[in-house]
Amino acid sequence: MNTHPITYFPALDDVKRAAERLKHVVHKTQLTPNRTASEMYDANILFKREDLQQVRSYKIRGAYNKMATLSAAELAHGVVCASAGNHAQGVALACNKMQSHGTIFMPTPTPNQKLDQVKMFGGEFAEVVLAGDTFDEAKEAALLYCAEKGAVFIHPFDDPHIIEGQATIALEILEQAQQPIDYVFVPVGGGGLAAGLSSVFQQLSPNTKIIGVEPTGAPSMKRALEKGETVHLERINKFVDGAAVQKVGNFTFDICRQTLHDMLLVDEGRICEVILSLYNKDAIVIEPAGALSVAALSQYKEQIKGKNVVCIISGSNNDITRMEEIKEGALLYAGLKHYFLVKFPQRPGALREFVMNVLGPTDDIAHFEYTKKNSKEKGTAVVGIEVKEAADFDVLIANMKNLGFYVDYLNNQPHLLNLLV
Repeated sequence: MNTHPITYFPALDDVKRAAERLKHVVHKTQLTPNRTASEMYDANILFKREDLQQVRSYKIRGAYNKMATLSAAELAHGVVCASAGNHAQGVALACNKMQSHGTIFMPTPTPNQKLDQVKMFGGEFAEVVLAGDTFDEAKEAALLYCAEKGAVFIHPFDDPHIIEGQATIALEILEQAQQPIDYVFVPVGGGGLAAGLSSVFQQLSPNTKIIGVEPTGAPSMKRALEKGETVHLERINKFVDGAAVQKVGNFTFDICRQTLHDMLLVDEGRICEVILSLYNKDAIVIEPAGALSVAALSQYKEQIKGKNVVCIISGSNNDITRMEEIKEGALLYAGLKHYFLVKFPQRPGALREFVMNVLGPTDDIAHFEYTKKNSKEKGTAVVGIEVKEAADFDVLIANMKNLGFYVDYLNNQPHLLNLLV
């Protein structure tokens, strides 16, 4: 375990002061029962809908609270942040409301949709600067700018005032809940939300178990808790961009190692399934990080039966152009879509034989491309097949091998699959 002393723990009075600062700035978002999840898990599942904030995430809470604690002289020098998404929008809106200038550094590849949102929320008080290809490079440029201009850096998570702002969500939940809460599932990126929320529950509702949730491809808090100190992950999967952090904060780690009851990892494909399910069944549009808490419920299905459970829906800043990628991820995770290298014998009727004798009655070809750009109707092809039930896969691959069509299976070779499809 980490032996260094605890440097900070949020005091309830500080969180209540943050709530007072925020009462005319943030929405007291709904805490609503979700019928679909409740029936699925035989529990009382409630969603805390932070996706309904004006900036469509909880980030406005910490950003505004931090800026509201700055002196007039500090605000006069302006504020700076680095972000690829939600934090940038939170800081931009805070700048607009406080009429204080903010310089927001974002990676150069940031989609125009996110850039436009930041500019809209910030208006004349926010300037967007594109720097570097990654968040880390944008952050380096932002810190250099702060040193040159004497501006204040608004950290996305590792700052006491940021943590206290996010902690106000817990005060609202405890006020809104009509029964004692047994479990809270909370997404974890840098740890600001989890640290703030769990610290309040430890003081006001200590019997509530707080379960942190990270994507499998970015397990920075999980690894830190296992090692007993913060760790820097060399590589992360950025699909869950709102929780794709290479290293959690020092403050946030200190708090979470005392207050989290468990730390779960959720596969990105499972997250895709939940995004589609919430959209189709409940008309809720959320981003990948916003789906983490709901996606983790299946890992606790026995423990939460008959319990009162809160899932933090942290944000809904999802680019609609990602929906095809999300659908694909969900199908692959569920075992309903499979990619193969298929060799067609050089004889008339080979393709017809494949369709008639290899595919089952409910199988569907969703992708077909010959690997050779010339002689297209001969040789090896990449074939994507959707099946109705996961169990249909065994029959499909057996037919393919028995009739001599099979070359290779691509689902378990993601680098090759991404190259070919």
